[in-house]
Amino acid sequence: MPHTAREKAKLLARVRRIRGQVEAIERALESEAGCADVLHLLAASRGAMNGLMAEVIEDHVREHVAADDLSAAARAEGTSELLDVIRAYLK
Repeated sequence: MPHTAREKAKLLARVRRIRGQVEAIERALESEAGCADVLHLLAASRGAMNGLMAEVIEDHVREHVAADDLSAAARAEGTSELLDVIRAYLK
């Protein structure tokens, strides 16, 4: 999916940070942390996941919908894939 090694490394770093945030939620729940603390951790991990989703969507649009060298069929396929993901994401 990532179109360059730099993008792949950047996306994987984001995923690793998200994993750390989810593990922090697990630790907070295991230690019976306060509701406010758990909610803050949940909000942070949700924001991180949304940021990752936005970055991948942007990359998809640039490479599979808006790139100048795409055929009409490839552009239509990229658009269809994007719309399917957005519909699932918004449910």
